[in-house]
Amino acid sequence: MKFRSIEGEQRYDALLRVASRTVVGLDFDGTLSPIVDDPAQAHIHPDAPDVLVELAEEVAAIAVITGRPARQALDLGGLEEVGDILQAAGKELFVFGQYGNERWSSGRRRILGARPPRGLATFERDLPRALRTAGAADAFVEDKGLAVAVHTRRLPDADAAFDRLLPPLRELARVHGLVLEPGRSVIEVRSAGSHKGMVVQRLSAVLDAEGFLFAGDDLGDVEAFEALDDLEKQGMAALRVCSASHEESALIGMSDVVVHGPAGVLDLLQTFARDARARR
Repeated sequence: MKFRSIEGEQRYDALLRVASRTVVGLDFDGTLSPIVDDPAQAHIHPDAPDVLVELAEEVAAIAVITGRPARQALDLGGLEEVGDILQAAGKELFVFGQYGNERWSSGRRRILGARPPRGLATFERDLPRALRTAGAADAFVEDKGLAVAVHTRRLPDADAAFDRLLPPLRELARVHGLVLEPGRSVIEVRSAGSHKGMVVQRLSAVLDAEGFLFAGDDLGDVEAFEALDDLEKQGMAALRVCSASHEESALIGMSDVVVHGPAGVLDLLQTFARDARARR
């Protein structure tokens, strides 16, 4: 791992001092799983379950906070099995899907979710025309139930298609009372009801946390980093981890630690667990 400054190292040390009262929040795509052309094939890194189990012994709780539907994250990550192990050890795993609009925990074992937002059905009705007009009719459209994601990764020039689509889809989302969330070769449209920063704030309060580590990789994680800024001002220890890649660097300037992809994230989490154990 690479600390961006001496302040990053100091924040890491401060978090170690309150490790047993720390919540670890993790994005899924690009953080726990690699970015792949087919979202349905984005399985969790093979080392992740063992690392999460090891980490759980040293922290208060672990939460996966993702734009994916919670059921997808559970299945692609084998997270129900991880949750079983953590629950038996007296720890809890949380999964927040669709930016917090869906919730699952290893203690409750069922997904609680909201209804699809108003305007989503009419947005989907108007979407094909917008794609054709932007010369991206072959973009892969993923229906998430509470959101719609338009993927440009499979198109011949993914970056150019993304740039062409962003303005018209932002306007179309506005017309239908929705918000747009850009990511790595993907544009997601959803309700304005929740975001990852709200999940971070809520979890820290409910669990009476003294520290919070969040790892993410793209623009959908900005609000989570900003929430850590606010919590830090209130006296909480906080660490912002960027899972960087050659495709996306939006979080680097906001981060305390930069690692390379899921393997780097897991290496950091394992190091944190071992450092925390050594300080007990």
